[in-house]
Amino acid sequence: MFTLPSLPYADNALDPVISANTISFHHGKHHKTYVDNLNNLVKGNEFEGKSLEAIVQASAGKADKAAVFNNAAQVWNHTFYWNSLKHGGGGKPGAKLASMIDAAFGSFDEFRKQLSATSVSQFGSGWGWLVVEGGALKVVKTANAEVPFTRGQKPLLTIDVWEHAYYLDHQNKRAAYVDAVIDKLLNWGFAEDNLGRA
Repeated sequence: MFTLPSLPYADNALDPVISANTISFHHGKHHKTYVDNLNNLVKGNEFEGKSLEAIVQASAGKADKAAVFNNAAQVWNHTFYWNSLKHGGGGKPGAKLASMIDAAFGSFDEFRKQLSATSVSQFGSGWGWLVVEGGALKVVKTANAEVPFTRGQKPLLTIDVWEHAYYLDHQNKRAAYVDAVIDKLLNWGFAEDNLGRA
């Protein structure tokens, strides 16, 4: 049985960018529903007892497994998203990641611009990501529940751009939410940990 992971901070830790009210719905209801759905969907079949990542990989791209994939991937994405954020985050990463950003994007400012534009331009629901592919950093976006690791990319950070991630706090101002997440909440320590495992 999968369980809803606890947040790595208090419900109000991301204020004012992400309010405790948004957290209560996003984590306590949306994320929890994906967990509950997944538990029901894998009961008594070939997915029961497998890891979350294994379920995502095994169900990706299979029309008859779409419900399993969508719920498993959303459990994974949301857990990754909460860890991509922290109180007092943002700013610039440590030396190794900063050097890789400069090599891939030319400067941190250019990287920031690309991450913001890519995340904001995701049509409909989805995610903006910083990933490693072929040893280099890239900024990519995915729709709905899609995850980069099913296409050979290693995620370092993500920004949720489903409307439920920001609408209570920012209404239709997706760009304002994305920019505030980048500048004030991104958890570079988490990204560096993921880079070390890449």
